[in-house]
Amino acid sequence: MTLDESGFSPQHFDVAVEWRDNVVIVTVSGELDLATAPQLSESMKLVLEKRPSAVVIDLSHVGFLASAGMSLLASTHQQLDRSTGFAVVADGPSTGRPLTLVGLHEVFGIFATVGEALSAVGAGNS
Repeated sequence: MTLDESGFSPQHFDVAVEWRDNVVIVTVSGELDLATAPQLSESMKLVLEKRPSAVVIDLSHVGFLASAGMSLLASTHQQLDRSTGFAVVADGPSTGRPLTLVGLHEVFGIFATVGEALSAVGAGNS
């Protein structure tokens, strides 16, 4: 195992952004933790500057969700005005369970699929 200059082992992490009209789907892959949260934070900053009508963050391909990732989700939700929809796709023990344990399911909607999240924010399944 090789360490990068930060002392962390390199890990797969990717953020993909897809626009459907004025709704944005941000798909995260890999481990969302202290080392990778800044990359997602930068992506979210760029997305929010475009003032989407709704934001869906898809964590379906996240294998590990640390507190830094959960804090980023909560702060992203807080940055949105009331008219902007927000939903998170997180199903299973590595994402859905931690979000529920810390009570974030009471702050914003957590869904099993992107289609369900899009429906919840009023974007349909296009």
